Amino acid sequence: MQALPHPWLQSLVGDEEVGAIFSNEAELSAMLEVEAALARAQSEVGLIDKEAAERIAEACKSFRPDWQKLAQGLAQDGVIVPELVKQLRATVGDPHGTSVHLGATSQDIIDTALVLRLRGIIEIFEARLSDLLSALRDLRTRDGAVKLMAHTRMQQALPFMAAHKIDTWLQPLERHAENLAALAPRLLVVQLGGPIGTRGELKDRGDAVAEAMAGILGLGYAPPWHSQRDRIGEFAAFLSLLSGTLGKIGQDIALMAQNEVSEVRLAAVGGSSAMPHKSNPVQAELLVALARFNAGLLGTLHQALVHENERSGAAWTLEWMVLPQMVAATAAGLRKAQALAEGSGFLPSSGAEH
Repeated sequence: MQALPHPWLQSLVGDEEVGAIFSNEAELSAMLEVEAALARAQSEVGLIDKEAAERIAEACKSFRPDWQKLAQGLAQDGVIVPELVKQLRATVGDPHGTSVHLGATSQDIIDTALVLRLRGIIEIFEARLSDLLSALRDLRTRDGAVKLMAHTRMQQALPFMAAHKIDTWLQPLERHAENLAALAPRLLVVQLGGPIGTRGELKDRGDAVAEAMAGILGLGYAPPWHSQRDRIGEFAAFLSLLSGTLGKIGQDIALMAQNEVSEVRLAAVGGSSAMPHKSNPVQAELLVALARFNAGLLGTLHQALVHENERSGAAWTLEWMVLPQMVAATAAGLRKAQALAEGSGFLPSSGAEH
């Protein structure tokens, strides 16, 4: 999934590392991992025999999909799992093919596969946030004593130090890092509910299967959450808040880089096709654009909280369309913010001397 449909824009606002996690191949791999874990868990509680679980796990490892039929199945069914299960059962073969996907529904596989991939996303975000915080702390140590002019309501206010400006960037980022650590255990949980979210098709062993699946996949246990999308909504809110803080950093830097202000020196700037004297603060501007992009998408993503009854095809599809874009935009913002922090330097403000 790309942040935007125009390929050229990927070099500007995309993120290859995160984009790969939302690729068709990565999603299929995660779904197969969930199907294998489901079979192993059902074997542990006695719903299917060990031989069937081993055969399903082997088939999931060696599975080679018919991508065209998967796409056709998605277009017809609105979800890829029915065609995937059909192909996987054929790969497993008799007599164990009927044990594939036993008692589960498409949403169990897709949601749990998403959670598996979000675990990798969170690890990337944690690392990038840590690197960004380190870069900003280094900048504060080096340039914190530089005298600047504070501005309120876009007007000169009173002199202060660069350290005060940097603190307005650092402190919310530190809170975001804490919030991400607290959010992760709520988000990274298994989804297993069966057709209507009751685990009724698993013969009173649904909870045991879900617990075993969670252990196999390294996820937390949770009751079925088919129509309870607050986990996804909370994560999306985190993405927008983090992007907003990065956007504030970008906006500050862009204003400080104005010729008539000249309070910051940037290592990387953009040129103009018509005015060769210009040094445009492109990376700072992108942080602003990405923040506004995610703020707009958050409202769309939160529309998917309105999940009618026990499952919504419309709300669920909306999540698929929006969440990868928000993740990619946030990842790109973290990368660009770190580059700015590492390549920028503060310059004394002439106004701060008065």
